[in-house]
Amino acid sequence: MSNLKKIIIDGIEVEVDGAMTLIQAAEVAGVEIPRFCYHERLTIAGNCRMCLVEVVGGPPKPAASCAMQVRDLRPGPEGQPPVVKTTSPMVKKAREGVMEFLLINHPLDCPICDQGGECDLQDQAMAYGVDFSRFREPKRATEDLNLGPLVATTMTRCISCTRCVRFTTEVAGITQMGQTGRGEDAEITSYLNETLSSNLQGNIIDLCPVGALTSKPYAFTARPWELTKTETIDVMDALGSNIRVDTKGREVMRILPRNHDGVNEEWISDKTRFVWDGLRRQRLDTPYIRENGKLRRAGWDEALKAAAAAMKGRKLAGLIGDLAPAEAVFSLKTLLEGQGGKVECRTDGAKLPAGNRSAYVGTATIEEIDSAKTIYLVGTDPRNEAAVLNARIRKAWLRGAKVVLIGAAADLTYDYDHPGTDRAALVKLAASAKTEEGAVVILGQGALREADGEAVLSQTMKAVEAMGAKLLILHGAASRAGAMDLDAVTDGGLSAALDGAEVIYNLGADEVEIAPGAFVIYQGSHGDRGAHRADIILPAAAWTEENGLFVNTEGRPQLAMRAGFAPGEAKENWAILRALSAELDAKLPWDSLAALRGRMVAAVPHLGAIDEVAENEWSRIPLREPARADFQPGLREFYLTNPVARASALMGELQAMAKARAEQPLAAE
Repeated sequence: MSNLKKIIIDGIEVEVDGAMTLIQAAEVAGVEIPRFCYHERLTIAGNCRMCLVEVVGGPPKPAASCAMQVRDLRPGPEGQPPVVKTTSPMVKKAREGVMEFLLINHPLDCPICDQGGECDLQDQAMAYGVDFSRFREPKRATEDLNLGPLVATTMTRCISCTRCVRFTTEVAGITQMGQTGRGEDAEITSYLNETLSSNLQGNIIDLCPVGALTSKPYAFTARPWELTKTETIDVMDALGSNIRVDTKGREVMRILPRNHDGVNEEWISDKTRFVWDGLRRQRLDTPYIRENGKLRRAGWDEALKAAAAAMKGRKLAGLIGDLAPAEAVFSLKTLLEGQGGKVECRTDGAKLPAGNRSAYVGTATIEEIDSAKTIYLVGTDPRNEAAVLNARIRKAWLRGAKVVLIGAAADLTYDYDHPGTDRAALVKLAASAKTEEGAVVILGQGALREADGEAVLSQTMKAVEAMGAKLLILHGAASRAGAMDLDAVTDGGLSAALDGAEVIYNLGADEVEIAPGAFVIYQGSHGDRGAHRADIILPAAAWTEENGLFVNTEGRPQLAMRAGFAPGEAKENWAILRALSAELDAKLPWDSLAALRGRMVAAVPHLGAIDEVAENEWSRIPLREPARADFQPGLREFYLTNPVARASALMGELQAMAKARAEQPLAAE
C-alpha cells in the first residue's frame, strides 16, 4: 500500500509521504510558512506557534503545521484531497496575535543587537506582524548566562524556542542546557551555571532565531551588510566542511557553516568557526634569509635567487604540510622530481600505501554513516579528530546503530561496545568477522602512525572484507588525501625522503622536527615551528587567501575560494613555486592557475570531478601481524593542531580550559 497522500496547500496540489508534517509538505509545494522553534534537523517542539495554518473542514481554530502530519488530515466530503490554507484571514489574525505575544517581553534593542540585519524575529515581525502593540506593562528581564568564551548571551531577548537546548542534547550530546520555571518565570538556563563543554557549541549561535545567543569574538565588529561573503571549504580537519567566510576589507570577520548533506550537514566545529583570529597574528609577510644565525628581511628577487642557488646540484627533499592545496603539492612534486629530488606528504609517519585508493581513502562515504547498522571505530577518537563526523555517528546511534570502539576509551557522547584498547582486539575481530549488513569501519590516524601501521591497516581491511563492510580512513590533515592522490610519496616514508637530503623544501609542514644539518627553505603563512628552523622563508597565502583544491577524508575534491588577500608581500603558493622554477632554469609549464589545474587533472582525472566521490576499487593489502600494544589517540590537543590555530589567542584559551576540565577531580557520587 502506497504511503503517498495528496494534499492541496494554497491551491497547489502535491503528493507527499503521509508521515510528513504540514510544514514539510508546504516546503515541497513551495509555500513558505514562518517558524521559530521548528528546525528540520532537530526534534519537533511545537512551542512557538508561529507556523499556524488553517485546515479546511477541520476544527474552527488554527493548527500548528510543524506538529500535524499529512496522514492525520481528513479528506473532503467526496473524498477530495484535504485542503490547507496558509494565508486566510484566520491564519493572518493568529500570526499577528502570536507575534504580538512574542514581542511583549522582547527588549526591542535592535540597534545594539548583533543579530540585527539577519534576525528571524525582525524579518517575521515585518512580514507577518502588526505595526502596534496593546501592551504598556513593564517588560520582564532575566539574568544572562556565562556559557564560556564563545557564545555571548542576552537572555532577555530569548523567546524560548528551545532550539539551543535541543541541539546541545540531541546533536552535540551534552546535557548542560534546559528550561526551568513556568509561565512568565520560564527561562533557558545552564545546569549549575556550567560553561558548555562541547566542541560544537558555536552552532547554537546560528540556530538562535533572535539575538539571545551571539558570537562573543565577533561581537560589535561588523554588520552583515558590510561583509563580503565567500563560499569556501574548511581545512581545520580533513572532513572538508562547507563554510562561508565573511570579510570586511582584508580582514576575516567570521566563519559560518554552509549546508552540505553529504559532508557536514549544516554544522561546523568550534575550531573551524572561531580560528579566524589566528589569520591575523604571527603572519609571515615578507621573505627572510638567515645570515650569521639571524633572519633578516629580504626582497622576493633576492630570496628566490638564494633559494635557487642553494638547490642547484644538491640532493633535494620536499615536505608537504597539512594545509597545502593540491595545486601547490603538484607544483612542488613536478619541480623537485624534475631536479632528481623526492617529496613526502605523510609527515606524521602514517603508513598509508601509495597508489591504493581503497587503502588510504577507503570505500565509504560520510553520508553512509547515517544508514549504518554497526559502526566500528578503530584507533580513533572522532569527537576530537572530526567533531562534525562524530555528531553524525551519534545521529546513527540515536536511530539504533551499534557502535564498537577498539582503542583508548573516550567520552564520545554515545554508548559503545569496547572489546579492547589494543591490537589483539582488532586481530580477534578480523579473525572472527562474519558477513554483516550495513557495517562501516572507521580507521583513525593514531592507529596508522605507529611502526606497525601497515599491519593494523591490513588487519582492518581483512575484517572489512569478511564483513562485506565499507571502510573510511579518517585523516587529520586537510591536504593528505589530495597529496596521496597526486602520489607525493617516497618509498620508505619520511625517513627515506629525508635520508641524505642536503636541502629540504618545507611546504608548510609545521608538525615535523627537522634535524640540524640540512639547509631548509620554508614556504608557509605563519611564523611557526617550520619558520624557526628555516634558512630561507618564502611567505605564502593562507587557505582563505588563494583558490585551491582540497580532497576530503572520503575522497571528495572540493574548491576553496579566495576570500581576501594575503598580508604584505606574501604570495600564492603555486605562484611562488612557479617563480622559483624560473630561477632554477627548470620553468614549470604553466603561467596561470587554470593551466596548472588542467595539467593536474590530466595527471589525476578524478580531481576534476568537483564535489563527487569516486568509486574506489577494493584492493586488500597483504596481511601482517601487528605488535602487541595499545592504540594511541590521533589527537591530543583539539584546538592547537595547525599553525593558524596555534596563532589564535582564542584557541589557546579554549585548549587551556579543556585541559583544566580534564584534570578537574570529580566529586564522589
